[in-house]
Amino acid sequence: MSISPADVVYYAIQVYIYIIIIRIILSLVRFNPFQPGLRFIFEITEPVLRFFRRYIPPMGMFDFSPVAAILFLEIIQMLLRQYWH
Repeated sequence: MSISPADVVYYAIQVYIYIIIIRIILSLVRFNPFQPGLRFIFEITEPVLRFFRRYIPPMGMFDFSPVAAILFLEIIQMLLRQYWH
């Protein structure tokens, strides 16, 4: 069994989605922002979420950019599975 480039991209996107979900959970609880692991999560997700915030600004205290990012990444995964295999 060989792993295709589409599989690598698919699983990388899946890991990124999990990291965004972790960030959502972290935004609901208190944490030390100087902890290296948590800082890493925020640093790798912020560029993508900032892009979506440009088009979907926060509504009150709710930020829908993570949801939009996850939906977008899920669509990319679906297209990879459908057209690249």
